Amino acid sequence: MNDYVIQVATSPLELDAQAWDGLLQEQSHATPFMRHAYLSALHTSGSACTRTGWEPRFVTLSDDQGLAAAAALYVKGHSMGEYVFDWAWANAYQQHGLPYYPKAVVAVPFTPVPGSRLLARDAQARAELVRTLVDLCHQWRLSSLHLLFGAQDDIAACAQAGLMLRHTVQFHWTNTAPGYADFDAFLASLSQEKRKKIRQERRKVLEAGVTFRCAEGIEISPQDWDFFYRCYERTYLEHGNAPYLNPGFFKRMAQDMPENWLLFIAQRDGQAIASSLIGIGSYRANSLVASDPRLEKVAYGRYWGALERVDCLHFEACYYQPLDWCIANGYQRFEGGAQGEHKMARALLPVKTSSAHWVAHPQFSDAIANFLEREGNGIANYMDDLDTRTPFRKD
Repeated sequence: MNDYVIQVATSPLELDAQAWDGLLQEQSHATPFMRHAYLSALHTSGSACTRTGWEPRFVTLSDDQGLAAAAALYVKGHSMGEYVFDWAWANAYQQHGLPYYPKAVVAVPFTPVPGSRLLARDAQARAELVRTLVDLCHQWRLSSLHLLFGAQDDIAACAQAGLMLRHTVQFHWTNTAPGYADFDAFLASLSQEKRKKIRQERRKVLEAGVTFRCAEGIEISPQDWDFFYRCYERTYLEHGNAPYLNPGFFKRMAQDMPENWLLFIAQRDGQAIASSLIGIGSYRANSLVASDPRLEKVAYGRYWGALERVDCLHFEACYYQPLDWCIANGYQRFEGGAQGEHKMARALLPVKTSSAHWVAHPQFSDAIANFLEREGNGIANYMDDLDTRTPFRKD
């Protein structure tokens, strides 16, 4: 077994960005949201840092060949911004007079996009990284460790190390090979009921006098970014919460990762009234190159907001405009984000996502394992039920 040097960084800025991204490129399911620039923007903007309850302790394993494995670990005193809900577990601890917080999560803050979480040179380094994470949680006397929305090889390594698995459901759209010729061809693949509903919803937006402008990468102007944030912030405030991400984060995205963003702006009577921001990237095993046409190109539904209310505008901005763009630009998949069974009516189909969990307390670990077994059976039955409700034509 290799002798690895273990280091814990209290800021992503302490890490070698080139080494981190180089290791990320070798992963089976690399996404833009695990790039060093993305994690650094979360930290330096103050969106995900110790002050907001995301205390960074990035763990790296190195040997004489360089960086062998790495994970973005955060010590947390709450469960917000994770999208794999463990509030009931925390309440059970509290009822028994035990502290559930602080706990550790290996995740991308506020970003429920499945992908590689355990960056590793090979299976041996990944297995050692899992053991190291659990050992560190013991040393730091944390209640638990939670790896969220992991790639298949991450989940397999965690299962082999004895961590408990948990499954949730997301909804993703696939541009079935050889790819739809256009949006009408996509509609033709749907059942008459779903096809009619989508056309009705799009017509309502059109008849309301709303048009769309699309900007990609460096074409997104500072004014566009500012307008988007007004919309994004408004949506959160209307629900009684401050937004997770602040203007500084998006300024860093415009500066450091413009190639990974696509913005749709809705206009009426010459005035911008709504926007949706979509993440874009490309990956295939052992590569992450945003512009390589040979790779699988993926779009990620991320953020939206509106300054005016227009019937069906949300569906148009967040689904139909992005899907139309994906078809026109040869993107193979659109991931619609966490939850949302209503997305099936827009041809986003159920996909199982996975997380892995280690709990220090033996009795609670057993109780949670029993709960997860029952929950897992329920998720399997739910997936089976969803599969019978396909929006596509039966023929």
